[in-house]
Amino acid sequence: MRPLSIAACLALSFPFAALAAEPATTAAGNAGTGEQLTYTCRGCHGVTGYKNAYPNYHVPRIGGQSKEYLVNALNEYKQGTRKHPTMQAQSESFSDQDIADIAAFLSTLQQK
Repeated sequence: MRPLSIAACLALSFPFAALAAEPATTAAGNAGTGEQLTYTCRGCHGVTGYKNAYPNYHVPRIGGQSKEYLVNALNEYKQGTRKHPTMQAQSESFSDQDIADIAAFLSTLQQK
């Protein structure tokens, strides 16, 4: 199992557009595996008030987002319909199961 890179964490940091009209069909996610895959995300998304240096934008906390929202966002980066070069590169390495696991874990967290 590989943890998400900083790039993957950045992908989750942009405000998300409305969900696609037809949500992606997802595999059942395993929150335990998702916790391992999102270990490095905490470096950005777990810090209150964190801003990325370039381009300068607020990095939101992603815990507690809905599974559907997270799955759609990661799939849009993977497909290139959501633009961020670093996140697109990172998300291309995710399997559908990785994405389901990540969403399963992050959706169980509570925003602070």
